[in-house]
Amino acid sequence: MKTNFYDVIIVGSGASGSAAAWNFCKSGLKVLCLEQGAAIDNNKYLMHSADNDEIHDFNYSPNMRKLKSDYPVDDDNSPIKIANYNAVGGSTVLYSGHFPRFRESDFKTKTTDNVAFDWPINYQELEPYYNLNDSIIGISGLSGDPAYPSIKNLLPPVSIGKSGELIAKAYDSLGWHWWPSYSAIINKNFKNRSKRVNQGKSTDLTYIPLAKSKGLQLITKSRAIKLITDKFNNIESIVYEKSNKLNYAHASLFVLACSGLGTPRLLLNSKNNFYENGLANSSGLLGKNLMLHPLGLAEGVFDDFIESFVGPPGCCIYSHQFYDTNKINEFKRGYTMQVLRGSGPLETANSLLKFKKLSKGKKFHESFFNKYGKNIPIAIICEDLPEIHNSVELDTEHLDSSGMPGVKINYKLSDNSKRMLSHGINNAKKVLKEAGSKSILGFGPVSNTGWHIMGTAKMGSKKTDSVVDKFGKAHDLNNLVIVDSSIFPTSSAVNPVSTIQALSLKITSEIIKNKYNFSPKI
Repeated sequence: MKTNFYDVIIVGSGASGSAAAWNFCKSGLKVLCLEQGAAIDNNKYLMHSADNDEIHDFNYSPNMRKLKSDYPVDDDNSPIKIANYNAVGGSTVLYSGHFPRFRESDFKTKTTDNVAFDWPINYQELEPYYNLNDSIIGISGLSGDPAYPSIKNLLPPVSIGKSGELIAKAYDSLGWHWWPSYSAIINKNFKNRSKRVNQGKSTDLTYIPLAKSKGLQLITKSRAIKLITDKFNNIESIVYEKSNKLNYAHASLFVLACSGLGTPRLLLNSKNNFYENGLANSSGLLGKNLMLHPLGLAEGVFDDFIESFVGPPGCCIYSHQFYDTNKINEFKRGYTMQVLRGSGPLETANSLLKFKKLSKGKKFHESFFNKYGKNIPIAIICEDLPEIHNSVELDTEHLDSSGMPGVKINYKLSDNSKRMLSHGINNAKKVLKEAGSKSILGFGPVSNTGWHIMGTAKMGSKKTDSVVDKFGKAHDLNNLVIVDSSIFPTSSAVNPVSTIQALSLKITSEIIKNKYNFSPKI
């Protein structure tokens, strides 16, 4: 067994872990980051179409990939299937780059709508870190959106293309809000990085190189197995597996950035005589309140060839027309309508096969080109309210390649979400009809969309009703901090990556400045 000593050990190199690593390293601390996946050749995954889902090693589902870096995920008891990736950069490797922020109302749903929980922080406290994160990543977009009036200093927006222009006119005709998507995709050279119009911005291209330049030690293909504690509520070491050997590493501070699945998995697997229900779980809420952003889809097919497949799939235009609670609706909170790009050739063919609309023989090409380059999907991203029965738990019957338990998902779609989905799909159909589509299909929830995994280690002010405090520090342990989306009290109705990274930067900056009582001190 190998033993090493660090100021900070971070588990996970995705959106939150990479930002934390950079912030600590630039402050002169000795930092180790453990990543269970490998370093990926980013050029092998060109994010220009959903056709990449057809490539085994880059399939969205860990149960389809079954790579050594993956762990079993039993999501049979959920209508929404888990989508993630384990590698340097985490799930940002497969990220389309859609980069909205949470809105002010997202931090106070209890106060404004009497649902869920207020965050112990607000938008204004997080805004400087949103701005800092934007300056590191490089965000393309257009200032002036009434939904985000304070966002400035953007790179030029990604082109919305012919399909975006068509849908934008339909929104205008209906009198509904729309705006070009904020995108973590640089369409001009930025900070020594070449433009990558067709590729989402993985953190292995942004934060990780910056952190390495400041001394980060990154160990890949290393799976965190267990955190070891003493009787004084301190974590004294972490056990990780590398090349079939167990290693121990010690640090003053341990930071978890393993996602809404991996973080509760590690903490539950670290139970001992002092913490019989897992670490940081005196509230009993570890693994509870899972949120997955139920997604509906409406797709219109048009007569004309509109090059709908051109451009990054998630970064076209969006609408917040139905984002906040409206008393006339039969649901609380709301949703984003996100206009996507059309299908690539493989996805088009598979979709036509699924619905038995792909002819064989002489009519093959005719049936294929009836849809290819002519379809426009609109996704409905619903705010998922936290419910304690939606959860992540250890699955001791299915082990990963290191012998560590996988996870089991328990998730039910609420009546509120069902009504919201129906409302959103119907409105998306209205947009497509207004744009001129005569062939429109709508359904939801879409099963393979569990990318946004939130809420399983809730942030709050009280030890009895949360896992961590407003600084991400575990209530039960002196030197454990969580910076990933598991600490979100609520989910909003937008992609969480921007908020994940801003929150990680805020938490780690507070630690560096030592603005609260942290023991042992770093």
